[in-house]
Amino acid sequence: MKTPRNAPPSAAGTDDEAAGASRAQRGIQSVEVGARLLRVLADARVPLAPTDLAAAGDIASSQAHAYLVSLTRLGLIKRDALSGRYEAGPLALRLGLLHLAQQPALREAVPHAAALAQAHNCSVALCIAGPQGPTIVRYEHASLPLHVNLHVGTVMSLPATSTGRVFGAFLDDATLRAMWANQTAQPVWRGTAAAEDIPAPDAAFSATLDTIRARGFEIGIDAPSPGVSSVCVPVFDAQRTLRLTLTAIGASGALDVRVDGKLVHALRDAAQAIAQAAFQST
Repeated sequence: MKTPRNAPPSAAGTDDEAAGASRAQRGIQSVEVGARLLRVLADARVPLAPTDLAAAGDIASSQAHAYLVSLTRLGLIKRDALSGRYEAGPLALRLGLLHLAQQPALREAVPHAAALAQAHNCSVALCIAGPQGPTIVRYEHASLPLHVNLHVGTVMSLPATSTGRVFGAFLDDATLRAMWANQTAQPVWRGTAAAEDIPAPDAAFSATLDTIRARGFEIGIDAPSPGVSSVCVPVFDAQRTLRLTLTAIGASGALDVRVDGKLVHALRDAAQAIAQAAFQST
């Protein structure tokens, strides 16, 4: 007896298909367990002790040790020799940068950074919010060498750099709190009245942040490195959320750090162009 052409599949056929799909999607449990530890570390946004990683990942400490050893060998995590805590490793950074390269804001910012570096004879750093602080994800070098060690992966100090202060002025409190705790091992200086354990911000520093918010950029002269100055501007999305910063860096005396100078105008124009191209349709 022939089966009608449009007849539904038999129960046996359905079971076979389900079993086949299950076999096709079967994964490796040990890889998934290791990924669970990576997810815990990513969610924490700060280095964690092995026992804390194991507990948060719902894995026995003895079992977690083997996974941590393998993840370290792969470069997905690294262990601080002094504290013994684990944090993201170089391979994780490379994967993160690969992901970031596909993001509209960074993709749009790269050619602007290159053009600014060439036009103003300065280095230009593109920074995003990383777990430890503002992190350079793209660095265009000046034609003239600078006596400063900056490269992709460098974490900028929140209070000491123009980039850090821009993040301090515009970043949301939750992300900023994690960064500040990571850099200083102290409560963040910008909190809410409900957080009684957070001290009041220093008056001078609060005034600096207010100035940055009002004028929309920050300047650093001979700081944190003598002889090196910088100008930093933020790039916002359509909801006025800080997505990245553009920082021009050059030798003091050669870099135009005037509040109404050509470099400030060029950086702000570039930031606006990046935001319009990346977020206009969102």
